[in-house]
Amino acid sequence: MIKNSVLKGVFLVGLGATSYGMLATFVRMAYDENYTTAEVTVSQFVFGIIGILLINAFQRNRNNNTAVKASKKNKSQLMLAGTSTGLTSVFYYLAVKFDIPVSIAIVLLMQTVWIGVLLEWFLEKKAPSKVKTISVIIVLFGTVLATNLLNSDVKLNPLGIFFGLLAATSFTTTMFTANRIATEISSAQRSLYMLFGGGIMVLIFALITQIIPNQFPAIADALGVFSTAKDFNFSIFLKWGIILSLFGTIIPPMLLNAGFPLTGIGLGSIVSALELPVSVLMAYFLLNEKVILLQWVGIVLIILAIVIMNVNFKKKA
Repeated sequence: MIKNSVLKGVFLVGLGATSYGMLATFVRMAYDENYTTAEVTVSQFVFGIIGILLINAFQRNRNNNTAVKASKKNKSQLMLAGTSTGLTSVFYYLAVKFDIPVSIAIVLLMQTVWIGVLLEWFLEKKAPSKVKTISVIIVLFGTVLATNLLNSDVKLNPLGIFFGLLAATSFTTTMFTANRIATEISSAQRSLYMLFGGGIMVLIFALITQIIPNQFPAIADALGVFSTAKDFNFSIFLKWGIILSLFGTIIPPMLLNAGFPLTGIGLGSIVSALELPVSVLMAYFLLNEKVILLQWVGIVLIILAIVIMNVNFKKKA
C-alpha cells in the first residue's frame, strides 16, 4: 500500500512538472502571434483564478462545508506570498521575450537550486553542507554547458539573462513561502489566494507597460523597450488564455500539492526536475530550437545535482 501511494505521488508530481515544462513553449508561440507579455500573463491569471474558484466550490460541496476555512490572516499572508508567483510569470516570460531561447530560459529558472541554498543560509544562519555545496558547483558548471556559453558565437541578450535570474529568485521565494504559510487549509484555498496576490502584480505590470503607455505616448517613450503601447488584444483569452492557465496556474499546483505529501520533499524534488528536459524537448520539437550534445550534458548535470541534493547518503542504523 505504501509503495502504491509513493508511486501515485511520483506520477502526480511528474505530471505536474511536465505541465510546467510545456509552458514557455506556448508563451513563445503566443509571442509569435504578436501577443504581449501583459496579455499573456493577464489571460493566464484570469482563467487560472476562475478555474481554482470552481475547484474550491466543488470541494466545498463535496465536503459539505466541513473543511477548515481560511482566516483573514491566512488570506493576507497567502496573497502577499502570491505576489512572487505573479512576478515569476512576468520575469520568466520577459526572459523569453528578450530573445532567450526557451531551452535556455528553463535552465535559468532552474538556478533556484543554488539561490535556494543561499536563501536558506541567509534565513537560518547555517552554512550549507558539503553535499549542497557540491550540488551548487555542479549546477553552475552544468548551467555553463546548458546555455552553451563556451561557444563564442552564441550571443544571449543580457536583459533576457537578467529576467531569467529574477524569475529564478522569485520562484525560490514562492517555494519557501508556499510550504510555510496557512498549511492547515486546503491546497485549493491556498492556491486561490496566492493567485489573487499574483494577479494583482500581473495587473499592475499590464497597466504600467501597456495600458497606461497606450494612452500617454510620453510614458511609452520613457519606458523604451519595456513598453508595449497598443490596445489590449482580448482575443488572447480565446486563443491562449485557457491553455496557459491550465498548464501554468491550475494543473501543476494541484498535482504538486497532491503528490509531494506522498513522495516526500526529497523524491518529489527529484521527480519535479522532469520540467527541465520536457521544456527543452518541447522547444526542440515545436519551436525547432537547436540543442547540441554539450547542452544536454549540462542539463543532465543539473538534474544530477538535484538528485545529489535530495538523496539521503546517511547509512541507516
